[in-house]
Amino acid sequence: MHADRPAFEPLPGESGAPPPAQVRRVVALFGPYRGRLALVGLLVGASSLVAVASPFLLREIIDVALPERRTGLLGLLALGMIGTAVMSSVFGVLQTLISTTVGQRVMHDLRTEVYAKLQQMPLAFFTRTRTGEVQSRIANDIGGMQATVTSTATSLVSNLTAVTATIVAMLALDWRLTLVSLTLLPFFVWIARRVGRERKRITTQRQKQMAVLAAQVTESLSVSGILLGRTMGRSESLTRDFTGESGRLAELEIRSSMAGRWRMATIGMIMAAIPALLYWSAGVLTQFGGSPPSIGTLVAFVTLQQGLLRPAVSLLSTGVDIQASLALFQRIFEYLDLTVDITERPDPVRLERPRGEIRFEGVSFSYGEGAPKALSGIDLTVPAGTGLAIVGATGSGKSTLGYLVPRLYDVTAGRVTLDGVDVRELDFASLARAIGVVSQETYLFHASVAENLRFARPDATAAQIEEAARAARIHEHIAALPDGYDTVVGERGYRFSGGEKQRLALARTILRDPPVLVLDEATSALDTRTERAVQRAIDALSAGRTTITIAHRLSTVRDADQIVVLDGGRIAERGTHEELLARGGRYAELLRRDDTAAETVG
Repeated sequence: MHADRPAFEPLPGESGAPPPAQVRRVVALFGPYRGRLALVGLLVGASSLVAVASPFLLREIIDVALPERRTGLLGLLALGMIGTAVMSSVFGVLQTLISTTVGQRVMHDLRTEVYAKLQQMPLAFFTRTRTGEVQSRIANDIGGMQATVTSTATSLVSNLTAVTATIVAMLALDWRLTLVSLTLLPFFVWIARRVGRERKRITTQRQKQMAVLAAQVTESLSVSGILLGRTMGRSESLTRDFTGESGRLAELEIRSSMAGRWRMATIGMIMAAIPALLYWSAGVLTQFGGSPPSIGTLVAFVTLQQGLLRPAVSLLSTGVDIQASLALFQRIFEYLDLTVDITERPDPVRLERPRGEIRFEGVSFSYGEGAPKALSGIDLTVPAGTGLAIVGATGSGKSTLGYLVPRLYDVTAGRVTLDGVDVRELDFASLARAIGVVSQETYLFHASVAENLRFARPDATAAQIEEAARAARIHEHIAALPDGYDTVVGERGYRFSGGEKQRLALARTILRDPPVLVLDEATSALDTRTERAVQRAIDALSAGRTTITIAHRLSTVRDADQIVVLDGGRIAERGTHEELLARGGRYAELLRRDDTAAETVG
């Protein structure tokens, strides 16, 4: 669904850092592990020195030990070559262990940092960002960086050290042959840079396509998506859409895999042919009277040059991989750079025993700069322990006003207070303990009933859970299930009816025992019989608490201590049910429509 929609819409605070700044940020990720990285560096240096020592031993064997028939020296040199191979392997294993550990730690840090950042984002962010897109950033993008942070960085250092040590050793053997070997190096670097730019561009496209595919899977294969697709007869159409998006991803994967492959293969072939060029160069030196290298030197040099092939090609490939991975880091940095609008003050106020008085003082709110005001000039007091009902037509600002209390949104102007303290000055823990929210859209985890209820209070005992369920009028139903409170509710609670899920949500809130309740149309989607059962649970829950009820059906708010009618984001009327009905204004009109709709349904 929405296959043509962009995978990620620009959001405030996106990172526009140029590549050098990105590289600095990537390097900074490894800062906490400097000690381990230093050890990796020592192992890399030791491994490189050991590796270049072997050709020198080979030269001594060919030029000294064999011609002079020095058996003892030959044995020592042979043992030395074996020893260097063993030491190089041991160093390589240790290096891989440490670098992989560091890389996985960095991956863990990135995942948790992104997740923590998303937990801080306001509700508005999630209303405009597809769930699949968020999941793709955490799973696909961070997962795609695994090779870079676990092995590529170490491979870069290792290969760079190996190339440097090898070139130094080659110069020590014969500077003339070294110049011949390095003649084509600028050409190789030029090719690698071109390949790197191409890979980075394709990687960006591939990750965006993966996000599109992830969003499509999340939307269409959820329980709601399956029900919608089948009841609308769109299952085949959704499959065709998915097939098309998957095909585009497959094409990008092929392009990513083959990007620059022929160019890099050309580099490998040329470097493999360089030994022939070295033998020819040695012959030219002999023919024109120059001092030719000894046989041992020539063999040792060619051995070093062949040893240079693997780290040199790997170094060029690593540079290509790093350029491609910058696209992934860019996408992650975009999330890390998002502006968090709702934050906790450095010195927040902690409420130990809130009474529950709520005040709206000159409150205005809009959903963004330049957007029309959803609320304007709201002045309202809800005494502790009383009930406020907010009614009005769709789009009048009812839910927005209620959501300002738990700071799901922050006011644009004015303030909302709890017991005289601006809610923006409270610490998040106090606010969460003080205010419970039950919405029409009940969310249950794919876990047991007990685990879903205990989410509100992790230390709750079985007796406390049962007591909360009884208060919400749902205990008898749970007890009748074969597994009781261990029953798994299913994806989004689809093993339970709408009324049962609402009562589970109420039980979850009862378990927290907050002094303030915000009920957002908690019964609007229920049939009349179920509504009555849920309403009885709500009445029990509301007793003695400050309750703000956002009402769709006016029959549920007749007993509220005060009723506020919103119209266009402003308070049009306020009073009790009897007062407003006698006034014959906006509330009376809404009530007539509500009664007419109920009779029609009946």
